[in-house]
Amino acid sequence: MAIKVVMPEMGEGVVEGTISRWLKQVGEQVDQYEPLLEIETDKVTTEATAEEAGTVLEILVPEGETVEVGTVLATIGQPGESPQKNGQAPAKEATARPEPKPEPTVPTATAVSRPTSQHYTGRISPVVGRIAAEHEVDLSQITGTGRDGRITKTDILTYIDQREQQPAPGPTAKPTYTQQTDTPKPVSPSPRLPVSSSSLPGEVVPLTPMRRAIAEHMVRSVQTSPHVTTVFEFDFTAVAQHRAAHKDQFARDGANLTFTAYIVAATVEALKQHPMANSTWTDAGVELRRQINIGMAAAIDDGLIVPVIKGADGMNLLGLARTINDLTERARKKQLQPGDVQGGTFSITNHGTSGSLFATPIINQPQCGILGVGKIEKRVKVINDAIAIRPLAYVSFTFDHRILDGKTADDFVSSIKQVIENWQ
Repeated sequence: MAIKVVMPEMGEGVVEGTISRWLKQVGEQVDQYEPLLEIETDKVTTEATAEEAGTVLEILVPEGETVEVGTVLATIGQPGESPQKNGQAPAKEATARPEPKPEPTVPTATAVSRPTSQHYTGRISPVVGRIAAEHEVDLSQITGTGRDGRITKTDILTYIDQREQQPAPGPTAKPTYTQQTDTPKPVSPSPRLPVSSSSLPGEVVPLTPMRRAIAEHMVRSVQTSPHVTTVFEFDFTAVAQHRAAHKDQFARDGANLTFTAYIVAATVEALKQHPMANSTWTDAGVELRRQINIGMAAAIDDGLIVPVIKGADGMNLLGLARTINDLTERARKKQLQPGDVQGGTFSITNHGTSGSLFATPIINQPQCGILGVGKIEKRVKVINDAIAIRPLAYVSFTFDHRILDGKTADDFVSSIKQVIENWQ
């Protein structure tokens, strides 16, 4: 019997996803739990697997299209089998399809400053309805590219971008009155302006959901928190010696011991000593987080992602190393789930892995701060009036000045520095 593959529920609050890439095509064999396609949301890009083995009979949603959770994406069955034979019950679904949620009505005239009769009357997703209300969008002006002409999230965001790039109207000319003899002809809507804001030749690269989410998150962060950055120089001599002595032992235990594990461990210890750095600003006051969940910013092909080490304050160095290895590997293979990138209380970005010496990272809202670690390299250092060669790195701490002041932030970084330089 043919099996339907549906858009899975990718996490709390995630109501739709974009088909990034089909890993199997019609007529190809797929094994049970073998990756079938890549699904992209505004949080992660992850692979969806086949629940049962079979042949891909049909693909119903092409690459690049955004659909809601529960939408049938493809059908898997036996070669030559009809996707759904007449007179038979609907095919079994490969993923449990959630109960359909009532579709919200289109924003009313109180949310949109145009007559209600002009609004799009088709079905829309909750996300599209919310965006339309927030930006006062007349949905009747948007051409939907989704199934059956439905307006997708990409459609409405593209329309908003184009609308914002239109020049502001000039002074209103004084109206002139002429005698009307003929029946007035309906005025056709003015053509949309080109997306490019420059007269120079070029091309527009479409925004992926992840790139758009990154852009919105970064802009919101700098508009929300007053960013201040302090920079220290760390000496990794003690850590390098400990790593060299225990690297093989950790490998036998199934963990690749990296400098990142030491940095996370030292940061956790400092957060215990300075709980204000593990907090969030609210209008009622500063909310201290009881659990320490460390987010590790990682660059991937599609952009930037921050997998989270949950309960980092309860792990030893071996546990941290194993968790870091697992999250890093799954991030590279696009196997992270939305839950893997949620719940962080403090973030670290190890930009030095790409050769960067110094950076001023942006805070991952709603956290208090983010630690940036530059490239660890051997440099000349004057110690006790003598010249020495030590593995050094610049470590920056960008913090929310509403929560921390300069001295408090420096004390926090000094605690990390002390743990790193006195590792035993």
